[in-house]
Order: sequence, then structure tokens, then C-alpha cells
Amino acid sequence: VGACSSPLESVPIQGACDCGKCKCDEGWYGDACQYPTTCNFTRKKSNEMCKNSQDIICSNAGVCQCGRCKCENSEGNGLIYGKFCECDDRECIDDETGEICTGHGKCYCGNCYCDAGWHGDKCEFQCDITPWEIKKRCTSPDGKICSNRGTCVCGECTCHDVDPTGDWGDIHGDTCECDERNCKAVYDRYSDDFCSGHGQCNCGRCDCKKGWTGKKCEHPRSCPLSAEDSSKKCQGSSNLPCSGRGQCECGQCTCFPPGDNRVHGKTCECDDRQCEDMDGNVCGGHGLCSCGRCVCEDGWFGRLCQHPRKCNMTEDESKSFCESANGILCSGKGSCHCGKCICSPQEWYISGEFCECDDRDCDKHDGLICTGNGICSCGNCECWEGWNGNACEIWLGTEYP
Repeated sequence: VGACSSPLESVPIQGACDCGKCKCDEGWYGDACQYPTTCNFTRKKSNEMCKNSQDIICSNAGVCQCGRCKCENSEGNGLIYGKFCECDDRECIDDETGEICTGHGKCYCGNCYCDAGWHGDKCEFQCDITPWEIKKRCTSPDGKICSNRGTCVCGECTCHDVDPTGDWGDIHGDTCECDERNCKAVYDRYSDDFCSGHGQCNCGRCDCKKGWTGKKCEHPRSCPLSAEDSSKKCQGSSNLPCSGRGQCECGQCTCFPPGDNRVHGKTCECDDRQCEDMDGNVCGGHGLCSCGRCVCEDGWFGRLCQHPRKCNMTEDESKSFCESANGILCSGKGSCHCGKCICSPQEWYISGEFCECDDRDCDKHDGLICTGNGICSCGNCECWEGWNGNACEIWLGTEYP
């Protein structure tokens, strides 16, 4: 990183680099000329812009100055950085040697990435086998290191366990070659059943009980329809049987979770949970939900009927609330209405208060963003009550009837 640049974010040029030091233009200051000398934001607005994903101002590791975080680096070493001061490279310093990653790796945002032949949180341990042997032991039958589902440490794979409630984990094997998630149909995430409850999962493949067939033992042999025809009938216009929200059996959908009438329709195509905000308000109290979409009352519009059509602000007042820290209106990806950004509807994945977020970054499970069990908020899944996991794929609530 250059002496006149910020480690994790790019900012407009507001100065010139002279022999490793920034000479700032008039109206700007800071090591990288990133702070304006005068601020047009209120303190409240400024603080809102400095909050991280946990709503903590500058991650409690800096101060907010005109919508930008100034990280606390009292020793002048620059080890605390990031847009919200979320990175603390002091976490990489080895207590005994005082070196970053013990001199055997590189630190990025508080985590050590070790050189070949070294491992440990601070790269403090050396392997007693050659790098070639390490790679050989961790290579799975398909030629991938730990099947791309784990981390190779000194010749042994540590598999990424995706189920925090499991004693054993969904991913296992010497090279993480077994993925039990392959035995679960979409609707099985509501239960502990593998292979639709009609078979045994062996290293990610279903061995079906008598009377059942299908990749996940989902199809009864007694059904007059073939497994393919049954799935097709349940699919409708969706890419997944029962829209990824239910169980298909002999061409009939049972919507999940059981007892939740917000998910309905012949192919479970209606998910009225999509009409709710994180507080459970349906269409902002200004409309009705119809098959997962809000029909707004007169005078309101927006995906959740959150925008009033009438506005008491002047155009300049409105725009002042829509400008992000770099002065760009709605990050150049939306329009401003009554002090709030309306992100481009052509790009469904753009969101955030200033249209600064890309919801394509949200995790998916079975092709569904946040598994259909939460809301994508600025690239992170905000799970509904009872759900957990990066993609809200894990049920931790009480058992459904």
C-alpha cells in the first residue's frame, strides 16, 4: 500500500504525493487527504455513516469525522484500518517474538496467512514434512485441496463445519470429500432428516429404503408419475421444485415451514415474508401483501411501500441527505426522493441507504439468497427468528409441528 493511499478503500484524489507524503488540496487533511476540513453533515448523519454492520461507530477503534472513520493509531504504526476501523493487525503480533505472523506469513485484517510449511494462528508452528507431501496428503480424489471445503494444515484437512448444532458436522472425511448436505433436499433444512427421511446418507450419497427412489429418496415408487414428471409438476415456473420452499411428493407440494401460512400457493410460489421488514411490519403499514409483493395505498410506493409520494423538502434539502461521504448522490446507482435513495430497479441487487451495497454478495443455499429465511442487508444475511448460518440455512428454533 502506498504511503498516500488508504489500505482498504479508494477515495477521490484530493492532494498530491510528494516523496511518500501527501500534500493535501485546500479543504482536505489527513495522511491520505481523506478528511474534509468543513463538514456539511449533522453529527447524527455523520455517525450513521460511520457505523459498521453491528451498528458500532468505527468499531470502537476510532472516531467519526464527517462520515468517515479516523482510526486510533496512537503508536503511528497504522495497524488499525478499514472503512470502519474493523481491521486490527495487532491481532497478528506474536507475543513472544513481537513480530507480525512470527515473520512466517502476512497479515490481512487481523488474520495471518502463513508461508508454505508454517501454520498456527500466528504462523508459529513449522511442519516436519515437505510442502509436496503436505499437498499430497490434503489432495482429494477429485484433485482439489481438501475438496475446496476445508483448510490444509500440515498435511491434515480441517473441514469447514457448516452446522453449529451438529456433533460431527455436515462435511467430513480425510480430505473433506464427504458433504452430507448433498443428501438434503431444500425442505430438509427444517428438520434433521437426510434423504427425505427415507434413506441413509453415506458420504454425501443417499441409499434409499425399500419403496423409495430418487437422488434424495424423495419419490415413492408407488406414485404413478416418474420422479422427473413429479418434480416437473411441482416446479411450475420456478427453477426449483415447490419454489425451494416445500416438499414435492408425487407431484404435490407441501409448503414449509409447516404451520406458517405466509408461504402458500400450488407450487409454494407465494412467500408473504418478503413483504415484511426486519421489525415484522407488513408493507410498512401502507399497503397489502399479495403473493409476496406489496400493493401500496395511494400516496405510497416502494418495494415495502416505504416512500411517501408527497415531500415537504426542497430539492437541495433532499439531495443533502442522499449524498454519501464522497459527495456522490446515491452512489451513482439510484435517484433521490425526499431525502432517501431509491436504488435502480433494473439492478435488483443494489441496496443500502446510499445504494452502496451489492446483495449478490449474500450467501445462497440451494440457489436461494439467504435460503429464503432472511433478508439480504448490504451483502450480509439478516436471518428471521429461529434461523442461523451465513445463508440462514440452519434452523435453531423450536421444532415445527
